Amino acid sequence: MIELVSSSRCTGCGICVKVCPTDVFDGLVGEVPVIARQDDCQTCSMCEVYCPADALFVAPVTEPVDPDSPWRDEHALEVAGLLGRYRELEGWGPGRTPSARRPQLFGQRMRAAGRLPEPRAERLDVDDSVQPLDGSLAVARTTPASGPVEATP
Repeated sequence: MIELVSSSRCTGCGICVKVCPTDVFDGLVGEVPVIARQDDCQTCSMCEVYCPADALFVAPVTEPVDPDSPWRDEHALEVAGLLGRYRELEGWGPGRTPSARRPQLFGQRMRAAGRLPEPRAERLDVDDSVQPLDGSLAVARTTPASGPVEATP
């Protein structure tokens, strides 16, 4: 859910107002938009990814948070690396990296919201002993202590 519009970062371009599918924001070009209808937010992050100034933060929650919540603390979000990097992590903008980190970003946000446990110490390896019928390589999840857990094509 949209929780923050940074007035210090916002350029007043109005893109977030235009791209929001549920008309959450009020504002004109040249103004910092106001979150006017927060309950209508679908948490789609369209506003956040289209914002050229990385001035928005969409929290990984489906209900508005309390006014004193860390999800609304601009400085805390910057320190945690959650404000100002969404476009970069999604692969948008010049010189940005591809969106290969999207699942990692989602996981970080969900763990920060307390909705996912911390990741276990496991890794992905190519398992030569599992050969699917189509001849492609199989990927097996393994943990250092227990060996193969499952194999997927």
